[in-house]
Amino acid sequence: MSINDRDLVIKAAEAGAAVVRSHYGITLTRFEKSAGDFATTADIEAEKAILDVLHAARPDDVVVGEESGRTGTGGNGRTWLVDPLCGTLNYAVHNMLVSVNVALRTGTQVVVAASADPFADEVFWTDGAGANVRRGGVDERLAPSAESRLVDVNLDPPFPNERVFRAARLLTDKGFIEQFRPRVVSTTLAVAWVAAGRRAAYVTDGHLRDSVHFAAGIALCQASGCVVTGIDGQPLHTGAGGLVVAADEQTHSALLTLVENQHAGRD
Repeated sequence: MSINDRDLVIKAAEAGAAVVRSHYGITLTRFEKSAGDFATTADIEAEKAILDVLHAARPDDVVVGEESGRTGTGGNGRTWLVDPLCGTLNYAVHNMLVSVNVALRTGTQVVVAASADPFADEVFWTDGAGANVRRGGVDERLAPSAESRLVDVNLDPPFPNERVFRAARLLTDKGFIEQFRPRVVSTTLAVAWVAAGRRAAYVTDGHLRDSVHFAAGIALCQASGCVVTGIDGQPLHTGAGGLVVAADEQTHSALLTLVENQHAGRD
């Protein structure tokens, strides 16, 4: 019996999350990559579990994995983007703030996506029509909210716009301190939390088109009704790039003003 894309993306994310849980707390082999980045046995095996699910159900689709790169011949315009363990450094020091991200892009649009929290046993998912969280087999609609005033800021490189914007500088901006409270989770699970109302916003620099890390979270936020742009307020993946995703227009506008304050050396 065939499986639809929505159920497949959830199944794939859950398969990766199961591997991540099973390896937690044990000594892991590290595989060095570049600039201090590394993968662990859990990253590698979680990605394999996800790819096994996807290749079995969709053998003609392309899959792009963070660890294994591109597999599949493609030609049908369908590409799966897989981040098997976002928050590897957290995980390696026995911190449970991690996520497993899987998204399907057809043409230029992400049409289904899932971001799984292996330790809360939650899967945030979207089929493009809406965004939900699944707990114990029960789905609940996601509802963004800025009530917490918590803004997650990604402090990890790269910083392609550092001449005019640095996320860390938000933390010392008087206007930011007066309006918001910063958080640094260091995993894109925090992007899904904006869609879920657990964060008011998320801010990062970087070129994020076809990012295995961000594709799922961005799709969740768009489907849940968040305001999603680049750091200069332009449409996503245009202009300066980066990401400002907020629960509502007021929060988004306030953050764009704070970003703009960094231009031309203004305080």
